[in-house]
Amino acid sequence: MNKILFFFLTLMAFVYTAGAQTPDSLIYAEGKIINATTKEPITARITYQSLPYGSKIGFLTGSSFTFPLYDNEKYSITVEANGFAPSKYMLDPANANSVRRVVQDIALGLPTTAAVAAETMQTPGKVMRLDNLIFHVSTATITDQSYPELDQVAKMLHDNPRMVIQLEGHTDSKGDPKLNMKLSEKRVIAVKNYLVSKGATKSKIKTKAFGGTMPLSLDNSEEAHKLNRRVEVRILQN
Repeated sequence: MNKILFFFLTLMAFVYTAGAQTPDSLIYAEGKIINATTKEPITARITYQSLPYGSKIGFLTGSSFTFPLYDNEKYSITVEANGFAPSKYMLDPANANSVRRVVQDIALGLPTTAAVAAETMQTPGKVMRLDNLIFHVSTATITDQSYPELDQVAKMLHDNPRMVIQLEGHTDSKGDPKLNMKLSEKRVIAVKNYLVSKGATKSKIKTKAFGGTMPLSLDNSEEAHKLNRRVEVRILQN
């Protein structure tokens, strides 16, 4: 009996020791959020999701972040803070260090207008999200607080006469898909009409509606739905 017990305990000790020596297979992303000018910590909202389909998503709030990169997938991370321009990075497990960490500190700068942003992204295919464009709920009526950003887009077109853009409308995935598609179509047309009223050339503005078919997040939360409701400006020609 003692021999059997001794054998069992020896076997369990071996299994435990072998398991303890097995390295953690997970790779983690980590970093700090700082002010690009002062280098001080910034409390920000952090959204991350696996690529390419966003099947894994998470939200954090703070001046630093740590989260696992499951299945060795690449992840996108978006950092937003009041008074600063949002920043987006792609995190690749292939860049992990010797302790299985992908370290990416993120420095946030002051916000830029749509026109200023366009100066750094005039290559065809680049996309700019209109973060300050707001519609009345479930309508294509543009709110007054949206005008300053839309005026900047109109100025961008005026200052770049060869530029051709495409307004791309997206809704969340709630409700009837057909109605969502129609709503996104009405919204980009409303934005186009506003830009034309400010002097933009009608033929230089294309529109495309996606409804809820191209979400940024697949999470079923109000934060995710808000993220998915957007109009983006894609530069087609310049």
